[in-house]
Amino acid sequence: MAQNQTAAEARTGTAQGAVLRPGRAADPVPEKAALVANQNNPQDLAAEAKNISEGASGEAAKDGIRKSGVQADQEPGDSTESPKQTEQVLAESRQRKLRLMLRQCDRVLLMDFELLAMNDWPDNFSVATARRSRDLWVFSALVAAIVFLSGLTGFVPAWVAGGGFGAFVIIVLLGIPVVRRVYTSAPSYLDLLLKRQRLMRDARKHAEHLEGKEGLIWQCARMADYNPALKNTRFSSLLRLSEQKALPRALSRREHVRLYLIYLLEAEKAYSRVQAAFFEGNQEAIDEGWQAAVAQPEDRT
Repeated sequence: MAQNQTAAEARTGTAQGAVLRPGRAADPVPEKAALVANQNNPQDLAAEAKNISEGASGEAAKDGIRKSGVQADQEPGDSTESPKQTEQVLAESRQRKLRLMLRQCDRVLLMDFELLAMNDWPDNFSVATARRSRDLWVFSALVAAIVFLSGLTGFVPAWVAGGGFGAFVIIVLLGIPVVRRVYTSAPSYLDLLLKRQRLMRDARKHAEHLEGKEGLIWQCARMADYNPALKNTRFSSLLRLSEQKALPRALSRREHVRLYLIYLLEAEKAYSRVQAAFFEGNQEAIDEGWQAAVAQPEDRT
């Protein structure tokens, strides 16, 4: 009986786990048995899951701190480089815009002020005086011709008709330009009209030369930021005609030419300011080392 009870106790102790026995060390628990025991214990499973989650959250926090540190190391460099690059791009765009305006409006420097101002233009008083002299000459010649023709019909005596014929010949001779210059230096009405036509023709040719094929003043209109006078509404008709490439043909009066000259003078002022701004920006680009924004001289051919 005693032996059977001892054997039963031995089997029961082996099933329950490690048991200290007198005279030897504790028996090691098999790994499979430990796993089974842990799986069968819910508290152990919860504790193990909590440890795993805490470890994962700790690692995630460490990764976040590490990444934030890297970003903190990188942010100062980006903040110093980004404004420089933006400023360089803006400088390149500004210089390109100024260069385009200067190229499109450079023909304004070919303007001939004396030709468009037409300072020798005959004024209205001179034209009116010449017209009055012309009318008097025509009236005198007509009266002399009537007296001569009346003598041929016998209405007046012959000597009166002869005097009328002589007066008619003299009056006609005084109207010839070569003879007229002998006794007076005042221009005739016909001379003044021809002079006006010549001045207008020369001004229109010069305007056609300035406008070219593309039209000049409507391209200069983009420089209005540097001279607000170019935005005046009185120039709107000129700008429209220039854009339609019909401006030279529309200059039929002196007032039109003078208005065109005023616009060119204002455009010349704007051109000088744009040129100064371009050179200033070019020097700034050279000082900053922005080679892309520096204007390069064109190849000479």
